[in-house]
Amino acid sequence: MADFEPARGFGVYIHWPYCTRVCPYCDFNVYAAKLRRPDPLLDALCGDLRASRDMTGPRLVDTVFFGGGTPSLMSGEHITRVLECIRDLWGLKAGAEITLEANPDDFGRFQSVGEAGVGRLSLGVQSLNDENLAFLGRTHSAKDALRALDVACSHFPSVSLDLIYALPGRTVRDWEAELSLALSLPVGHLSLYELTIEKGAAFARSVKRGDWTPPDEDLAADLYEATQRRCEDAGYPAYEISNHARKPSDVSRHNRIYWESGDWVGVGPGAHGRLTVGDERLAIETEENPVAYQKQVASRGHGRSVLQSLSRLDQIRERVSMGLRMTEGLRMDDLNALGFQPSEREITDLQELGFLDRVTDRIRLTLTGRLAADRISLLLSP
Repeated sequence: MADFEPARGFGVYIHWPYCTRVCPYCDFNVYAAKLRRPDPLLDALCGDLRASRDMTGPRLVDTVFFGGGTPSLMSGEHITRVLECIRDLWGLKAGAEITLEANPDDFGRFQSVGEAGVGRLSLGVQSLNDENLAFLGRTHSAKDALRALDVACSHFPSVSLDLIYALPGRTVRDWEAELSLALSLPVGHLSLYELTIEKGAAFARSVKRGDWTPPDEDLAADLYEATQRRCEDAGYPAYEISNHARKPSDVSRHNRIYWESGDWVGVGPGAHGRLTVGDERLAIETEENPVAYQKQVASRGHGRSVLQSLSRLDQIRERVSMGLRMTEGLRMDDLNALGFQPSEREITDLQELGFLDRVTDRIRLTLTGRLAADRISLLLSP
């Protein structure tokens, strides 16, 4: 593996694990907020950032992403403290992208969040239909979501909306009507996710009990294709399997670091990171439990629970699976640099089946191919 390549990007991910309530579809590392004081976690985040700086050496940060959990539960002062720590340790590039995930319920904090330095808000609307929102366990209404969006647009130069589709009992026409409303709103970016039944989520237990049944594969495929068609027609082409941007400047630069196999520091309970240090590509995970994480940073100076040097095989497989998620495709040179050349026969077969296109030095999934992205990645990997 080559040394760190700045062109792939260097980001910082901050995981804030607390939520007002845990949604039934979520299997992320999250905890009910209750009345926990934020200071111990903020101390741990800054301590873990310092430990990460010792590993990376001097670099400039391209992007910062506050995810969770619900980082919009943080105050502007909390965000300022974390960003100041990042600036002191690495420095932020001019025009660095700073994103925060937010719930519509927290619109009252949006002004202070913007004043703290966040320029991009990812708003977890999830649906613009009240019945759907109730099913998803959300605490806001569609009207609340639109009000929050209005406030967000007045404080952030870039706003993204998250929506979930493929809910039980909903037709393609139902989803198209909701999506059409979303496409009429003043946002530059949409993240549109099919509802998936994650093993650790409450929905997995309700499906197992037979309370409801997810859409079958055929309907899910119809919904995905309808989503791509509607967004393309409205001027929001996909740039990744689930993400759509109106303009190149609306694309999530932080997420591109993941898909392009860049480097990122991950701090906070249960965060993941990837760092290129010397000739090693390191996979890093942090202690998941917030209290244990805080104690470990205080006692050992870092929150790491996993520090693994990825093999060349692991790196190749990761680069294939992540790179193919982008609609522009995967550069063959990216694989050749790791000493791997995908099977020409496999590529040709996938082209003939309509799953793959080859454009100059790239291979990319077709719309049909995106529906089978994981399986195709396995076929093309060693």
